[in-house]
Amino acid sequence: MYEHPQSLKDVCIDFICDNVQALVQKDPSVEPVGKQNELVYSNDNMFLPQTISEQLLTTLSAKNQLNDFTMGMFDHKHCTLSEIYLPDAKNLTTRGLRKLKQHKICAIKVFEMKVAVNDLIGCLGEWTLNNLKCLNVTDSSFLQKNYCFIIIPISKLKSLHTLNVRCTEFNNHGLEIVVEDLPCIQCLDISRTRISDISLLKKIKHRLRYLAMHNIHLTESIVDTLAQLRQLRLLDISEEKSSRTFEMEATPPVPHVNSLLKQQDLFPYITSLDLSGQECVEVSLVEFFVKSHPSLKFLGVVHCDCCDDTMFTDSTHPYFNPELQVAGTANESQIILSLQHYSSIQACVQKSLYKLFRLTQDYYQLYSSDHPRPDIIRLVLDAMNRHENVYGIQMAATACVYNLTKGAQAKKLHPTLLRHVVQSTLNAMANFPIHLQLQKNALLTLCSDRILQDVSYDKYRCATLVMDCLCSFEDPSMNRMCVAICSILAAKIPTRLTSKLGVKPPYMVKLLSIVHRKTVTKQPDMTLRFTLSALWNLTDESPETCETFIMDGGLKLYHMVLENFAGNSAIETKVLGLINNIAEVPHLRHHLCDSLFLEVLGNLLGSPHIDVSYFAAGILSHLACHGETTTRYDADLRGLLDKLSAQVQSWEAPDGEMVAYRSFKPFEPLLVSEHPEVKLWAVWAIQHVCARNPARYCAMLERESGSCLIRQMEHDDTLTRDSAVL
Repeated sequence: MYEHPQSLKDVCIDFICDNVQALVQKDPSVEPVGKQNELVYSNDNMFLPQTISEQLLTTLSAKNQLNDFTMGMFDHKHCTLSEIYLPDAKNLTTRGLRKLKQHKICAIKVFEMKVAVNDLIGCLGEWTLNNLKCLNVTDSSFLQKNYCFIIIPISKLKSLHTLNVRCTEFNNHGLEIVVEDLPCIQCLDISRTRISDISLLKKIKHRLRYLAMHNIHLTESIVDTLAQLRQLRLLDISEEKSSRTFEMEATPPVPHVNSLLKQQDLFPYITSLDLSGQECVEVSLVEFFVKSHPSLKFLGVVHCDCCDDTMFTDSTHPYFNPELQVAGTANESQIILSLQHYSSIQACVQKSLYKLFRLTQDYYQLYSSDHPRPDIIRLVLDAMNRHENVYGIQMAATACVYNLTKGAQAKKLHPTLLRHVVQSTLNAMANFPIHLQLQKNALLTLCSDRILQDVSYDKYRCATLVMDCLCSFEDPSMNRMCVAICSILAAKIPTRLTSKLGVKPPYMVKLLSIVHRKTVTKQPDMTLRFTLSALWNLTDESPETCETFIMDGGLKLYHMVLENFAGNSAIETKVLGLINNIAEVPHLRHHLCDSLFLEVLGNLLGSPHIDVSYFAAGILSHLACHGETTTRYDADLRGLLDKLSAQVQSWEAPDGEMVAYRSFKPFEPLLVSEHPEVKLWAVWAIQHVCARNPARYCAMLERESGSCLIRQMEHDDTLTRDSAVL
């Protein structure tokens, strides 16, 4: 089933974020600080609903467009904010954050803030200070500019219910202030902080419901405190495997997690327990804990042996609990939950993706195209985007993406999702240009008709990265995919960009080297055909690329191709198509003025294959408009033009589109040629594409001058026997 496209609201929000400066104006009443002013709405009476305002704020942040300048849009006169979620706040200073002072805010989630947490609190209004329920400052800092750790302002938040200080400098002193001064606190996330002693939590054991302490090393003292927190509903004592340091010790470290699980009547109300990364945990202890806690709804066991236990994987097991969600790597459901739950934890993501890759190898055979998995694709893309510079994650993710989009599966995936697939894949290629297998994974994904033909993305960037890959590796399968992708993309990129691609010496040299190798060894395989197509499309209406082609010995090589593959119409067509592009450039035609080439051209003009004959006639038509050709080869030219006229009148137009044109401008000099045979070919060519694709070419003909030139020909008395055909 096709995935639904974005809602109209989401599309509008995205459009506003992408065009924000065109839709609002600078506030002339505000004195600019540095070079920045503020944005305001052009209509003073503009007022956005709360949900729209909050989504707009979050989307601007996610797109890295939220700063002091754009924060001007969120003045309390124009919107209401109650819940703040800023996934990327690194561009904000206190100047922009002061816009929050007039809003009544109940919850704040601000990630990667460069402003100190205390300065954020100083930007909040009195109502917010008295009523704020949730504060999440993950990946932010409590350090002031003088590198002093100050947390006292947090004690003002008397109504605070939930505090998340994950990945900050929060320490034992900060925990003391929270315990002593925040009477409503029930949920604490102190993961990856500098806390080493949690004994103070005993003072709030009667109300603490949620405690996350990922990567806080367990000690005997911590275990003793945890055992007394009987009201806990959620406990996270997971560790990231790769972050541990292993010291040379005579005896291995004591697995304190086992000491904790051996406690009697432990956590009677617990519904969520995360043990991921606790490799030393005993399977029997986990089994006993789960059996004795039937209300447990979540269990995290990535990097734990117990995730493969039949109690969690076999629905026929006597203690299997269908209500228990297990985040592990044993099966699909565990892996999906792991990717959802541990999206920010590198080691868990990497392990889950490796396991997912093995599963997805069989998806295409198991489900075919009727059951694509957009849900899993989105999880993989999220992992790729969160961990762009982690090779292990990108390697596994690109392999998973290929397995989930290959073949007919792509036809049932929405183009928007496939665009995100391409964007993440290109980012991986750009970040790891010398890793062969990752590049091959990416090429396998991109080498898809659905992606190449139907999906909107930056095709120039894609072609550039693919050509870089082609130049970096000598791998036959990669070469084939690279030239196949470029042969299609080159026809879809604007001419000015194909010229930028084609004139890069390494690209042209590499493409010609492939043609040379295949020609010398007489291998008319798909790699050769795709390479010829790529060169043909790169030179289309690009004089600069045509010149580069000639300077790098392309014409001489193409004469060899015509000789070695004589009679192979597919190859002859592609070769003549490129030479036709050269013939369209007046100052390059002299390179084609050669008696031997004219003889070859005459033979190809008589080919029984219309596409070969067609392009040979096109080259001849352009050369007939070249003064040097008519002067030096007048007798030969006359005979060739007679043959051209006879051939054109004998052609039966093929059912499909034989050729595609970016414009009719190359035909304009032909339509005013002194040779009626040349005009005949030009009109036949225009009529052919207009008849096969009228929606595109009829409008193009009217838009350009071709239509007027053809009408003028009707009144041309100089036309001879070909006029009836015209």
